[in-house]
Amino acid sequence: MPTYIYRIQPVRPEMLSDGPTDEETRITDQHFAYLQRLKDQGTLLLAGRTLDSDYSAFGIAIFVARDDEHMRRLTLGDPGVAQKLFRAEWHPFRIALLADDMAV
Repeated sequence: MPTYIYRIQPVRPEMLSDGPTDEETRITDQHFAYLQRLKDQGTLLLAGRTLDSDYSAFGIAIFVARDDEHMRRLTLGDPGVAQKLFRAEWHPFRIALLADDMAV
């Protein structure tokens, strides 16, 4: 199955520098739970974020999806994107090198 790289950025960068609002915390928790479910299903290979706390901060994930439409649905299903906490983009992505114990 194809892999995709997914990049998200907070719509409000101050969420990272000044701290999240209660609503942002609630949505972030939903976002994390969503990613956890996708990992458990084998759809999410990895996810993480930069440790920057300014406008340049972003998170990435690598997904295994059936096709572009499936990836689009995964993106729209992310509570952080659906509730406009994060803006997202994704691209088809070919993994060229992978550590031996990280086989896809």
